[in-house]
Formats: sequence, C-alpha cells, structure tokens
Amino acid sequence: MPHSEQSDAFPARALIALGANAASPEGPPAATLRAAMAAVARLGRGARRSRLWRSPAFPAGSGPDFVNAAMAIETDRPAAELLAALHAIEARFGRERQARWGPRSLDLDLLALGAQIAPDLAGWTLWRDLPLERQSREAPDRLILPHPRLQDRGFVLVPLAEVAPGWRHPVTGLDVMAMRDALPAQARAELAPLG
Repeated sequence: MPHSEQSDAFPARALIALGANAASPEGPPAATLRAAMAAVARLGRGARRSRLWRSPAFPAGSGPDFVNAAMAIETDRPAAELLAALHAIEARFGRERQARWGPRSLDLDLLALGAQIAPDLAGWTLWRDLPLERQSREAPDRLILPHPRLQDRGFVLVPLAEVAPGWRHPVTGLDVMAMRDALPAQARAELAPLG
C-alpha cells in the first residue's frame, strides 16, 4: 500500500467536506453552505465547489436530513492552522459542539491536505478501524489525516468526486472515483442533488 508519513510540500490541495442540518444565522442549511463556501474559498486559491446534495443524517434517525457539499482549495497553510480557520468559520455560523453526531448549523471537515498522513500511519489506522459503537462516543484529540472514514461515506465521496475525482488516498492508493464507485449502491442512492 502506498503511504507517506509526511508530505509538507506547499502549496497543497486541501479537501473539505461541508454539511448542515440545522439553521444558522445565514438561514436554512442550503443558504448556510453557500455562504460557508465563500468563506472557505478565502482560505486559499483556485477553489472548486461541488453542487449541494441532500442526504439522510448519520447515523440513521439522529436528526433532520443534511445538506452536504465538498470543496478543494490550494493553500499554503499547515494543517493545524487550516483546521483552526475552518473551526472559526463554523463558530461564525453558530456551530456549537454539544452532541457527537447531533444536528449542526455547519460542519466543516478537513478531509485531506495533499498526501499528508497525520499523526502517523499507526494513529490513522487506529481511528480508521475504530468500531462504530466507539465512534459515537470517542473523538480524536488531534487532527487525523486523511479523514479516517472518508472512504466509507457517500455523503462525502459523491460531492468530492465533483471537485477532486483524481485525488489519491495516500494510504490505500485509491482515487476518489474508485472509492465512490466501491460504495454500496444504497449509499449512493440516498443522495439527491439540490437544484
């Protein structure tokens, strides 16, 4: 399996997932995501934006449907700085971190930054393999890159395929299209483009 423990080459392409299923100061989730995309675009250059997609809340029954999207930007910011900037945007849109997997006004996930693996391959593997029942109770105390479950989530991969179809996972070597196409048909069928 291809992997590199560190890749600090800048600028790097940052992949970001956006989601909301509660109102924000900008309005309903779709309006929130459109406004948030403008804010995220200012964190780098060459921003690419997916369409907006509707998806059921995860896990099932945990809240109203989500509106999801993905972006790719070129940035000179290191991962920790970029994550802090994303959290600041979430806060401006009324995000409060109260319940894991609960309704939220805005969720911005740093999915990947170039080919970086953080904190290292062993740490990434630990979080990728964490059982679902523990995922609902535990959150990492540091940034894990790439996002340890991006390859399992249709609501991430379907929009991501619109902005970074050729990005290759630095651990598995699979590109976004291959990961999307490997999802169960139901995971892709649950998503519907908005307008």
